[in-house]
Amino acid sequence: MKLLTTAAFAALAAALAAAPVSAEMQRYSVIFGGKNVGHLNADVQGDKVGIDYDFKNNGRGPTMKEAISLDANGLPTAWDVTGATTFGSKVEEHFAKTGAKATWTDSTGKGSAVTKERAVYVAQSGSPWSTGLYARAIMKAGGTTIPALPGGVLRLTKGEALSVTGPGGPLQVTRYDLGGIDTSPDTVLLDAQGQLFASVSPGFVIVRAGYEAEAERLKTLAAQWSTDRFVDIQKRVAHRYGAPVRIRNVRLFDPKAQALTGPVSVLVSGNTIAGIEPLDEPATKGEVVIDGAGGTLVPGMYEMHAHTSQDGALLNLIAGITTMRDMGNDNAVLARLIDRIDTGVIAGPRIVRAGFVEGKSPYSANNGILVNSEAEAVDAVRWYAARNYWSIKSYNSMNPAWIPAMVKEAHRLGLKVQGHVPAFATADQMVEDGFDELTHINQFMLQWVIQPTEDTRTLFRLTALKRLPALDLSSPRVQHSIDLVASRHIPMDVTLGIHENLLLNRDGQVPRGAVDYITHMPIGSQRGLKQAWIDTSAPGDDAAYRGAYDKIVQTIRMLNDKGVMIVPGTDTGGSFTYHRELELYQTVGMTAPQILKRATWDMAHYLGQDQRLGSIEKGKLADFFLVPGDPTKDLKAIKTIAMVVKDGAVYFPAEVYPEFGIQPFAPAPKVTPAGGAAD
Repeated sequence: MKLLTTAAFAALAAALAAAPVSAEMQRYSVIFGGKNVGHLNADVQGDKVGIDYDFKNNGRGPTMKEAISLDANGLPTAWDVTGATTFGSKVEEHFAKTGAKATWTDSTGKGSAVTKERAVYVAQSGSPWSTGLYARAIMKAGGTTIPALPGGVLRLTKGEALSVTGPGGPLQVTRYDLGGIDTSPDTVLLDAQGQLFASVSPGFVIVRAGYEAEAERLKTLAAQWSTDRFVDIQKRVAHRYGAPVRIRNVRLFDPKAQALTGPVSVLVSGNTIAGIEPLDEPATKGEVVIDGAGGTLVPGMYEMHAHTSQDGALLNLIAGITTMRDMGNDNAVLARLIDRIDTGVIAGPRIVRAGFVEGKSPYSANNGILVNSEAEAVDAVRWYAARNYWSIKSYNSMNPAWIPAMVKEAHRLGLKVQGHVPAFATADQMVEDGFDELTHINQFMLQWVIQPTEDTRTLFRLTALKRLPALDLSSPRVQHSIDLVASRHIPMDVTLGIHENLLLNRDGQVPRGAVDYITHMPIGSQRGLKQAWIDTSAPGDDAAYRGAYDKIVQTIRMLNDKGVMIVPGTDTGGSFTYHRELELYQTVGMTAPQILKRATWDMAHYLGQDQRLGSIEKGKLADFFLVPGDPTKDLKAIKTIAMVVKDGAVYFPAEVYPEFGIQPFAPAPKVTPAGGAAD
């Protein structure tokens, strides 16, 4: 990747300026998991553009309409966005610019600015078509950057050209990365006229209609481009000293004792803990010394509900998460990601895989393996077992009649089974049929408030939660379910944090779970955090959803009191939201030391990894992180991480966060090279 030269920008800007006023319908298909799941249509009438954007995967997705007016420089002078987000919250976004005065209203509230130079408004809820708009605006301006509203700077970087094939024959397109909005750049392909051909990512592709056959190739290219970015980052931020590393003056969190040790030094050789030594033990010749400054070393934590990506892998690692359980992914993409992490090409946690199996239906989640019969479901179990997956995860569209056969085969082959409750079934039924773990607290609680004929393959599995306030948690029906999972020792991956976001986030308000990090994030991330997830506009809905969250917390507290193991996972990308997930467990009756033990030793034991991981002991793998404070007294200390060690590599978040446009939370510790002075 390289920044465009001035000459190259001038040539393309001239081509854009010379392009005739267009009147056309630009049609795009949204491809996820090899399936066409929606559309993006842009009706371009000169300086007026109308956007229709709608896709549904896993029974949910955005539905947006946009009306845009552009000036001669391709900058928006008016932009109206209406519709609904992925989880159903309403969107009413408006932007207008007259002269130098710009005003806007989005989910965060009203804003305005007076601009003395060209600046482009970045729509909070704009479709991916807008990325092409921003790119063209930058190129018309003849540079590589442009100021953005409400804030920040957009930067355009040019990549390679490639040829794509469709109904009109070969077409030449060029890759561009646009950064400055969120933690990772957006990648688009533009044709020779600067018009959007595709918006690409390793997860899904939006491609010009007629070129859908190129989608898989483009997704693979996007994954490689992402890899190239993280390979480059790894070269700059992964410190491999080639010598023993002594981390001095630290206390260790001992998960078995649920307490801190006295001050010690930890010696690391390669990727292994070579010793725990007294603080006054002298360093041997040739050691690198890192000053822990009296902080705390905590064993690497486990994020147990991930859908891993390369971006998320690095962000989770520097959040102290050294192992993740992936709960559903593109199997081939995940296999390549694990190989890159395990060989040290890029950074990321160790990954334990759950094999995703979903029934075919109009509401299918297009991940893993989709099946259409019991025989296919059993074959999917065998496929995952042969590839050393840890468990099987069943999903919403699975036929519940196939579950017993899947469970029998999985258990025969040494795999556990967990997942969502299939539509038209109950959590109790899944436990009776052999589930080893339940996923999401709403999946467990819905059986108490919905009818057997109501379909949970859609957003109904979330919106039905507003029925919870009327539920009597002491009723025999509820207590039967709680006693059932408790008596059979069924762990529960409750994902409490996602329910806090879903039920309590409101437009314009900083979410309770983001107060400690929102101001450190890029402007686009900050705006997104202050956007509601669901529609609470109907009379009584706001109070009902808030009451539903209270009932969820009460239910998890009852489960915890009965000895049900709460498994710490997020389903929201982990990293900052994982810290919040752990913090929330204090509201269900767990202490900070208990939570730290659950996130480290307990999960290592659960996954069968406790011989090498889960605690800081001689002979174990060196997976741990350093915080300045004492997390056994204040769990928030895990949010200010100064250093992470994993697989013999040392990472300083203060060096890594700027790669994502994030302001660091703690300075790096002092490092004294072998025989040298402190950095």
